[in-house]
This record gives sequence, structure tokens and C-alpha cells, in this order.
Amino acid sequence: MNSGIKLGAIFPQTEIGIDPQDIREYTLAVERLDFDYILAFDHVLGADVSNRPSWVGPYTQQHSFHEPFVLFAYMAAITSSIELATGIIILPQRQTALVAKQAATLDVLSNGRLRLGIGIGWNSVEYEALGEDFSNRGIRSEEQVDVMRALWTNQTINYDGHWHKITSAGINPLPIQKPIPIWFGGKSEKVLERIGRIGDGWIAGGLNGPNEESSSIFSNIREYTKKSGRNPEDVGLETWLSAKQDPLELLADQALEWQDVGATHIGITTMGAGYSNIKEHIQALEYFKKMVHNNN
Repeated sequence: MNSGIKLGAIFPQTEIGIDPQDIREYTLAVERLDFDYILAFDHVLGADVSNRPSWVGPYTQQHSFHEPFVLFAYMAAITSSIELATGIIILPQRQTALVAKQAATLDVLSNGRLRLGIGIGWNSVEYEALGEDFSNRGIRSEEQVDVMRALWTNQTINYDGHWHKITSAGINPLPIQKPIPIWFGGKSEKVLERIGRIGDGWIAGGLNGPNEESSSIFSNIREYTKKSGRNPEDVGLETWLSAKQDPLELLADQALEWQDVGATHIGITTMGAGYSNIKEHIQALEYFKKMVHNNN
């Protein structure tokens, strides 16, 4: 695998538990194994499905999720080089200026190691609880990105948008990265167009392949990027591999195949693979990295 591809470890949110020592051990191991980034999922609330017989979402109140900004602040303090990537922060259920402030602070504390993956989510229960509108979350996220980038690159701003009004105000300190990279999750055509127009990259969770469908999606993003007058090489493409779905040896082969079709980032998740403790998760990551190295 060439030096241009980035390999990431997806934080085992639902299985790692609440022992800080386990989180520390995992984090330090991922950096020691020379992964390029750690990626963490985001959910603020889980729905109690006991009185929701038609529930179809993948997560409930039974699934644990460490809040990514707080989690990454801890990780930033115990690491020195690994990138910290959210995959994804559900942006429209949050106050925009507050996210900009949290992200800027994390970027400072990590010395410029934050990659902010965002998405619009699927869980209306969270939106209700957080007091945000679920119905217009897609279009609203575009203005949120515009606001955050303005706040990250100016001492103060004046902003009068459809959903945001900021009058002669700014965040302090500003982030190291001006602006912080923003990657989008999702794969609807609207999302792909949005990535091509304003995104720094695409985070594709649950994408099968590489195959004709995934290659077509990659091509669509590149075309949208070109139509927006941007260089497609400036827009990253990330996909995930799952130890639950395939043996680690096969995943290492798939990593090379994904690279051949244009992926710039490849994350591996060890959740759901039957590992009973954090050491087994780490051993799986170590073996995967070794297999990838052997394929070079």
C-alpha cells in the first residue's frame, strides 16, 4: 500500500465499556501500531424501544457512545501524532457556534489533529430531545458549515443567514487549522453533490465493494467536484472495512482494492466480530496492519 493511503482504527464505541484504562490502552496501541487516525461515532441519546414496536434504527439506549469531543480531548492529551476523526458528528442537532468552539478548542489541544466528519443523522428522537428541527436538517447543515468556516478563519464575523445571525462576534482561540477539514457522511445524491461543492472529503460507512456501485459513487463525487471548479484530488474518499463481515486477511486484500479505485482513507472496525476484551480488539488491529504491510 502506497504512502498516500491513510489507515484508520474505528473506536469500538459500543464494546469498549467505561473503564478509562481500557480507552487509554486502546488509544496508545493504535498510535503505537502506526495507524494514521482514530475515528469515533456519535450519538447523544439512545431511544428506549420497549414502547416503539416499529423501531428500525441500528442503535438504542442499550448501546454506549462516548461523546466524541470529550473523548478526543482525552485522547489528544495522551497521544502525539495520530489524527482524530469524527465519523460522524450529527451537526444539525447541535448549536453551530458551540460546535465551532468545541472543534476549535480540540484542534488547539491536539495541535491541529482534528478532522471533523459531519452528517445529518437518522434518529428523530435525538433531534426532539435537543430541540432542533429534523425535517430541514440537510439544507440547514450547509449553512452550518459556512458559519463554522467563517468563525474558524476570522477574529470576528457578521453573519445574517436563514438560520444563523452573528453580530460582530468570534471565537477565541481560533483553531490551528484554518479551517478545520470538514468531511461528510451519507450517500444520497444530495450529499454527494454537497461534498463535491463544499466538502473536504467523504466518509462512507457500510459501503459494499469495491464494486460497480462504489466505483460509480466515487466517480460521481469527482464529477461534482469538477463541476464546482475544484480539483478532485483535494477531496478525500474514505471507506470502512469490518472484521464482523470478513476475515482480517481478506480485509487486507480489500484495502488494496479500495486504494485502486481511489480511496484515500480506509478505516477498520472491530465491533461485532466477537472479541471479548480490549486486548483482542488491539490484536485484531495489529494483525490487520501486518497483513496490509505484507501485501505491499
